[in-house]
Amino acid sequence: MAQLQRRLGVGDAVMIGLGSMLGAGIFAALAPAARAAGSGLLPGLAAAAVVAYCNATSSARLAARYPESGGTYVYGRERLGEFWGYLAGWAFVVGKTASCAAMALTVGSYAWPDQQHAVAVASVVALTAVNYAGVQKSAWLTRVIVAVVLAVLAGVVVACLGGGAADAGRLDIGADATFGGVLQAGALLFFAFAGYARIATLGEEVRDPARTIPRAIPVALGITLVCYSLVAVAVLAVLGPDRLASATAPLADAVRASGAGWLAPVVRVGAAVAALGSLLGLILGISRTTLAMARDGHLPRGLSAVHPRFKVPHRAELAVGAVVAVAAAFGDVRGAIGFSSFGVLAYYAIANASAWTLRPDEGRPPRWLPLLGLAGCLTLAFALPLTSVASGAAVLAVGALVYGVRRRVVR
Repeated sequence: MAQLQRRLGVGDAVMIGLGSMLGAGIFAALAPAARAAGSGLLPGLAAAAVVAYCNATSSARLAARYPESGGTYVYGRERLGEFWGYLAGWAFVVGKTASCAAMALTVGSYAWPDQQHAVAVASVVALTAVNYAGVQKSAWLTRVIVAVVLAVLAGVVVACLGGGAADAGRLDIGADATFGGVLQAGALLFFAFAGYARIATLGEEVRDPARTIPRAIPVALGITLVCYSLVAVAVLAVLGPDRLASATAPLADAVRASGAGWLAPVVRVGAAVAALGSLLGLILGISRTTLAMARDGHLPRGLSAVHPRFKVPHRAELAVGAVVAVAAAFGDVRGAIGFSSFGVLAYYAIANASAWTLRPDEGRPPRWLPLLGLAGCLTLAFALPLTSVASGAAVLAVGALVYGVRRRVVR
C-alpha cells in the first residue's frame, strides 16, 4: 500500500489548523447564532468552545495512537468497529463537501457578487491544484492566508473597541436569551471551530505524530478561541444582539458603525481570503478521509492511489475537487452551516466514544472528558434547526443503508 510522506512539523500543523478554523465561520456564523441566542450569544460561544476542547483533546490522543490519514474514520474503525468508523467517514465526507461548496460560494459573494458561482468554481480549481502539488505547498499558502486573516480580525477589534460606538451594556444577557437558543447558537458556532480535525486527518503526513499532533491541536484551538472571543465581544458591543442578528456582513457592518467605514472593503477582502483558507483545509481533510475509506473498499479503490512524485492522494483530491466544483456551480450557501454542523458533531461524537475506550497506557484522557464531549456533541446536534437535524439524520441513514447493502453484496 502506497504511503504518504511525513513532511509537516508542529508549526505547519498549527497553521493548517488555524487556516481551517480562522475561515469564513467567524464572518458567517455570528449573525445566525445571534438570531438563535439573542443576548445569549457569548454563552453560546462558550458552549461551542467547551465541546470543541473536549473533541480536540480526544482527537489528539487518538491521532497520536493512530497516525494515519482518515481521522475519526480510522479511530472509530479501530476502537468501535467497522460500521462506526464508516459512519464517521461518511458524515465527514458528505457534510464537509457541503461546507466546501459553502466556503467557495462565500469567496464568490465577497470577491465578485455578480459572478459568485464562477468565482467559486475557479477557487476550487485553483486550490485543488495547490493541494495536488504537495502538502508543503498547501502549508505555505495557509501561512499567508492566516497572516492576512489575523491582521483583518485585529483591525476589526481595534476599530470596534477603539471607536465611540462600543457600549459594554450591549454585552449583558437579557430575558430574550433562552437555554434552547444558547444551545442552538453553540451548535451553529461550532461550525467555526471544527477545523482542528484537519490536523488529525493529516496524521500520515506529520513528522513524529505522537509528539506533533497533541501539541498542534490545542495550540491551534487556543489561538482560535482567543480571536473569536475578542471579535464576538467587539462586534456585539457595537451592534448589539438585534442589529447583529439582522446583519448580512456583521464584521463589515460593525466597523462602519464604529466610524471606520474605510475598513469595510478590507474586511470583505479578509472574508474572501478566510474562506479560501477554510476551503483549502477542507479539501485537504476530505481527500485524506476519502483515501482511507478507499483503502478499505468503502469507496472505489482507485481513489487510494498516491502520486509517486508529490506523495499526495492525487485521485482523491481530483475527485473531491470535481464534486465540490459542481456543487459550487449550482448550489446555494443557505443551510450549509447547519447541515455541516450536524454531520461534524456526529463525527466528533464517534471520536469521543472512541477515546473513551483507550486504556491508560494508550494515552487515555480523563474519563469525564470524552463523556462530556460525547454528551455535548449530541446535545448541540439536536439543538440545531429542525431542517438541519432532519437533513443530517437522513444523510446518516442513507450512509448506513449503503453500508448494509454493500456488506450483503460482498457476502
